[in-house]
Amino acid sequence: MDNIFQSIELLSKEKGIDPQIVFDAVKDAMLVAARKHFRTTEDLVADLEDRSQGVRIFAVYKVVEEITDPIREMTLEQARRSDPAAEVGQEIRIFRSTESLGRISAQTAKQVILQKVREAERETVYAEYANRVGEMVNCAVKRMEGLDLLCDLGKTEARLPRKEQSKLENFSVGDRIRCVIKSVEKAGKNAGVLVSRAAPELVERLFEQEVPEIYDGTVLIRGCAREAGERTKIAVSSRDREVDSVGACVGMKGMRVQSIIRELRGEKIDIIEYSEDPAVFATHALSPAKITRVSILSLPEKHMEVIVDDSQLSLAIGKKGQNVRLASKLLVWRIDIKSEEEKRQEVESAMEALTVPGAPVSVLIGHGIAESIAQRLIESGIPTVEKLGAMTPEELEAAGMSSEMVESIQVAVNSYYGQFEVAPAEVETAAAADAEAAPQAVQVPEETVDAAEAPPAEAESPEPVEEASKEAEAGSANAASSEQAPGAEAPPSAEPRYLESESDTIKSAE
Repeated sequence: MDNIFQSIELLSKEKGIDPQIVFDAVKDAMLVAARKHFRTTEDLVADLEDRSQGVRIFAVYKVVEEITDPIREMTLEQARRSDPAAEVGQEIRIFRSTESLGRISAQTAKQVILQKVREAERETVYAEYANRVGEMVNCAVKRMEGLDLLCDLGKTEARLPRKEQSKLENFSVGDRIRCVIKSVEKAGKNAGVLVSRAAPELVERLFEQEVPEIYDGTVLIRGCAREAGERTKIAVSSRDREVDSVGACVGMKGMRVQSIIRELRGEKIDIIEYSEDPAVFATHALSPAKITRVSILSLPEKHMEVIVDDSQLSLAIGKKGQNVRLASKLLVWRIDIKSEEEKRQEVESAMEALTVPGAPVSVLIGHGIAESIAQRLIESGIPTVEKLGAMTPEELEAAGMSSEMVESIQVAVNSYYGQFEVAPAEVETAAAADAEAAPQAVQVPEETVDAAEAPPAEAESPEPVEEASKEAEAGSANAASSEQAPGAEAPPSAEPRYLESESDTIKSAE
């Protein structure tokens, strides 16, 4: 029987659990096996206190004067057969031999023991690792289960799922890796310890190891957003004005951050200076893009709008939206990015939506409509003169207007539109006035000017008037014949003559 106790002690040491838990598991297993073998509902108890006798099973009965439950009660006479000193109300334990337990009962007891030990082991693991979530641990890849890796933590095994692995990494059995404890569960599908290589806490722990200023608290990590295998943004601030937080994390010639990048297999890391002002913090978080301005749309809902130049829009958004997505996670704000052109179009559309087309109804007050009627029209949903003019009297009456109001409205609308119309007589008068005001251009032939300047023909040549008339007719006939000749230039007589005088006739005769 000592072998049983030795086995229990070895098992408890191997699993790292209390030996008493294993003893209780053995007792429960024996009770289950006994009930299944004896096929009884008696109250059974197991005794494992005597090393020489091993596990003993007893049935418990209560001594009563009159039996109401034969399975759990017995009379005083029956009790004194086993214990002469028995009294009413006392419990009597009757031994049940376990030598008759067969292979099936032993297999049942084994399953119960394993289950109890497994539950106790989970409790122990949970108690040890529950307070270590987010802590970085060193472990070795023990075996693979599909795409998941099982890592040895020493006292227990941890699962590294495929979704918690970086896209840039591939591990083999026996590789030493550094992970952070993601979660610890007692039961369920993810029972046990779950570790991660894709969590942002891993980057924070690596910076704490590589940067002494972070370890001693001079530089604080204010936030970290990560897409494993691609890019990480980490915000830091300094408690000492003389210490540059970003420079401390980068290190001389980038040695510190390069060490972390090698650990993460080349993942890009952006180190950002933290600011209490969300607008300034957003400007830093969206680097390397240059931000034009930041507007806080809703402070309670943490919603902001970022405006950038058209050339910086794609850089601010990043590849597949990665840059703005990481910045949003880092700030824990909702960020809307727009270009200058998009914002301008949005403002113009908003202004157009706010502007009501047409003249307001209030302009009709100066055309005979009462102010109360204008106010009533606005309340009825008729804000403009254009909409009012398109309505029929029946529609106005349906809107709550009386016949007198409708008549007054019609007169005011006609008066309003009448001011833009001009009577035909006024048009003719205005045209005549314009014609008189404009200077008149008179075209005078050259020969008329010469004739006016020349001395009278009578003084040079006292020829009879009759002969002059004949010569003038002859000259007119020659001019007509020259117009009919092809290719000939038009004579001066072809131009309109505005002056008909005696001197002109004399010049023509010459």
